Amino acid sequence: MNGAIMQRVIGLAIATFAFSSLGGVPTVASTAGLQRGRMINFDQGRHRGAPIDVSALLTAARGAPPMICSLAARAVGGWGWGGGSDAPYTPLAAVTSSSMNDDFDSGPLPAADIQRLLAGLASDDACVRELSIRLIGTQKAETVDNELVTRLGSSNESLRAVAALGLGLVEARNAVDPLIRSLRDASTDVRANSAWALGRIESGRALNPLVNLFTDGAEKVREAAVAAIGHMDSTSAVPALIRVLRQDDSPAVRRVAAWALGNLEAREAVDALGNALAHDADARVREMSAWALGNIEDRRAIAALGAAARGDAEDRVRETAVWSLGNIEDRSVLDILNAATSDRSSNVRGTAAWAIGQMDENGTKAPAGLLRLLNDESADTRLKAAWALGQLEDPGALPAIRDALKNEKNDRVRKALIRALMKSGESSQATLTELLSSPDPQVREAAVRGIAGARSFDPWPWPWPRPRPFP
Repeated sequence: MNGAIMQRVIGLAIATFAFSSLGGVPTVASTAGLQRGRMINFDQGRHRGAPIDVSALLTAARGAPPMICSLAARAVGGWGWGGGSDAPYTPLAAVTSSSMNDDFDSGPLPAADIQRLLAGLASDDACVRELSIRLIGTQKAETVDNELVTRLGSSNESLRAVAALGLGLVEARNAVDPLIRSLRDASTDVRANSAWALGRIESGRALNPLVNLFTDGAEKVREAAVAAIGHMDSTSAVPALIRVLRQDDSPAVRRVAAWALGNLEAREAVDALGNALAHDADARVREMSAWALGNIEDRRAIAALGAAARGDAEDRVRETAVWSLGNIEDRSVLDILNAATSDRSSNVRGTAAWAIGQMDENGTKAPAGLLRLLNDESADTRLKAAWALGQLEDPGALPAIRDALKNEKNDRVRKALIRALMKSGESSQATLTELLSSPDPQVREAAVRGIAGARSFDPWPWPWPRPRPFP
């Protein structure tokens, strides 16, 4: 890297750091917090100092390597559905596809700075355009929407696309009609970003125009339109989404259609999703179909989910099918879940344990497979098994829990086992004396809480399953 580029990188890093340190402190997860399964916010409030120097930031951005600019854009703009990382087109699209959730709030910017940022949208430098639109996206819609709508009509294709992105970021409700018109734009990126923006705004007027894009020739546009419909609180498009799931040539589009049907909790789509789970050639589509069926929580899906849990070739599909069976919370699936505790994948076994723990109605007996998982090679699986046994409160599991506690070395699993022991009705004086005499203060604390009663017991561990295959 030559000296000039190094100076630009350093300048951009300094500018970004200055912004982040003045604009607020993000929610971060400490190692200890993650070990306890909690996200820790080290600063629940926002503190603010001098305003960001927009001119200096954009000057430093020009010519910066894309990866450095990507990190800066993440800092200033926020990510996820709330921050726009899922937009179909961004100036740094090839670099900014992964998501982070570091959300820095810049607060209202001076009018002069907003004008600098708007001018930056037309820059020939992708980093300048990216940072400009991300900062614009942190502002209130009424301060920037008219300017962005004007640029949506530009003769410059890139400027129209980034203007649509900005209107989505600020969720400009008065831009619905211009964005609907832009769904007919000659540019794929403009159509895709306009569809994405309308999904964020969630205006019912856009419903039919978005459905019309389900047959667009560009995969990116169809995917954006289908995802936008999935964010709208309307089921009128469900038949069209089912057709996409069944007929679209693109696995990416079919996957998002399955997600949209699940997000809309469309019970009329259960058969179509079950068919996709059984027969779609793409594992990502099958995985999402399994998730959708679990989110809909309809007992009619049990047969399809059970078949996938037993026989799909892909670990992630079996795991998500098992998760969905647990989410439906029907005790008739216990045999399927018990069989899944012997799966070759530790992720599937652990999720099966969690799912069995969901069947915690009075009288549910701990199946043999769940008890075997107390000795699984995976600590995470053992943790989920111990948690599930605590949920079931089956006195018949006490001998297995006692044996596991004697051999367990992992602190978190031991704590979960003590929880399970107490909730299952442990009353052996020898066992309680041994726990209360332990040299480990966490073991003694867990035992005391357990003896004091369930209401005083630390609710952790609460091990959630991994599958969350959102688009």
